[in-house]
Amino acid sequence: MSQRIVITGVSQGLGRAMAEGFIDEGHTVAGCARSPDAIAHLQKAYPSPHHFAQVNVANAQQVQDWADDVVKSVGVPHLLLNNAGIINSPENLWNVPIDEFDTLIDVNIKGTANVIRSFLPAMIAAGEGIVVNFSSGWGRSTSPQVAPYCASKWAVEGLTQALAQELPAGLGAIALNPGIIHTSMLETCFGSSASAYSSVSQWQKQAIPFLLQLKAKDNGRSLTVPS
Repeated sequence: MSQRIVITGVSQGLGRAMAEGFIDEGHTVAGCARSPDAIAHLQKAYPSPHHFAQVNVANAQQVQDWADDVVKSVGVPHLLLNNAGIINSPENLWNVPIDEFDTLIDVNIKGTANVIRSFLPAMIAAGEGIVVNFSSGWGRSTSPQVAPYCASKWAVEGLTQALAQELPAGLGAIALNPGIIHTSMLETCFGSSASAYSSVSQWQKQAIPFLLQLKAKDNGRSLTVPS
C-alpha cells in the first residue's frame, strides 16, 4: 500500500536519501529543509503529488503553516520522520559558542517538538500513524566534544518515551538511531576517517524497508536501523 510520508531535513544526507528512496518505491513524500536551492531542485525533480517546502523547523509558525498545507494538499501522514538535525563543531562544552549551542537546541529538540505539535493532531484524528524521531548512538552514549549534540539526542529519546505513553491506540512513537553513516555531519566529527563507514546509498537500502514495517506495536521502542 502506498503511504504518505513526511520527512524533515530533506536537503541532503539521510533525509534526501529517504525522500528519493520512498518515492522510488511508489510512496508520496512531503519534505522540508532550509535550503531554497535544494527545495527548488526537489520540486522540479518530484512534482505533485509530492510536496517540498522551505521551512526552518525551529520556527514554530513556519512549521504549522507547512503542516496545514501538507495535510490539505497531500493528506495526513502515515509516517512522520523527524530527521532534521545539526551537530556542533567539536569542542569542549565550555568553549562552545552560546549561539551555536542555542541553535542546535532550537533545531534538534524544539524543531522535533514543533513538527510533532503541528502534525500529530491530524494523525490522532485519523486514528493511525507512526512518529519516528531521529536519535543517535550519541543519544544512548556520550563522547567528548559533542556534549550539545549528545544532550539534544538524549532529550529526543526522553521526549519520545514520554510521547509514546501519551498516544492513543493505533499510533506509535519511536526513537531511531540511524547508525553510523558517511555523511557531511559525520565528517564534522571524524574528518577523513568518516569514509570508512557505510555510504548513504548503502544505508538507504536497509532503512527504507525497515521504516516501512514499523507499526503501532512498536510504540515506545528505541530502535536502530540494521547495518
